[in-house]
Amino acid sequence: MTVSIRIPTVLRPQTGGAALVAFEGSTIGEVLNQMVAAHPGLAGQVFSADGSLHKFVNIYVNDDDVRYTGGLETPVASGDEVSILPAVAGGAA
Repeated sequence: MTVSIRIPTVLRPQTGGAALVAFEGSTIGEVLNQMVAAHPGLAGQVFSADGSLHKFVNIYVNDDDVRYTGGLETPVASGDEVSILPAVAGGAA
């Protein structure tokens, strides 16, 4: 099952500039693990040291936040679209 992953601009240097990558798997965890195996620079952006999703990144499968649909065990199907949204912080000076 091929799943497309949209890479935000801030993370594209880790994918050689690619805005979209595709991997296979039956859960979001499998797909993300394949992604970081192919693009190791993304590992620390997506996963915490314990292997859970990093708290400063949101992962969506077809607009549904995986934190509310089963986490890394969220099922995915061929044609699903995954979005990675890293937290952005800042403020007025």
